[in-house]
Amino acid sequence: MKIVSACLCGINCKYNGGNNLNPYFLDLLSEGELIPVCPEQLGGLPTPRTACEIAGGTGIGVIDGRARALTRDGRDVTDSLLKGAQETLLIAIQASADEAILQSRSPSCGNGKIYDGTFTGKLINGDGVTSALLKQHGIRVWNDQDYLREKGVCTGIESN
Repeated sequence: MKIVSACLCGINCKYNGGNNLNPYFLDLLSEGELIPVCPEQLGGLPTPRTACEIAGGTGIGVIDGRARALTRDGRDVTDSLLKGAQETLLIAIQASADEAILQSRSPSCGNGKIYDGTFTGKLINGDGVTSALLKQHGIRVWNDQDYLREKGVCTGIESN
């Protein structure tokens, strides 16, 4: 069993109220191979919501208390991202999930690269809060594009 970012299955849970539907993940969901989660919603954030990024570090820094998650208008949503990550981890443990496929670049789900906290579109190396927490607990985390490449699925969309 695998955890997947709910937005990848067409669930409208992105910050702007939309989704990142990929038919490949929707097919896996319909076959019962995936459990969709949205860590930001699990952490209590509404949809739609003001975009947020990690300021002063990456997800591991948020977990360690060295970085904060802030919205574009300066509101601190660190506690919500931490709660969502913890709830996602509990779901993964209860489902015996050993892998997670998470939306790239997100302050929660990002794996390998996330936005730098300046809201300028610049990416830095690092993981979102949920991705970092799952990795700390031995769960293999993929970003959506790397997973699709590994499976040989051509999307025509490449992650930065």
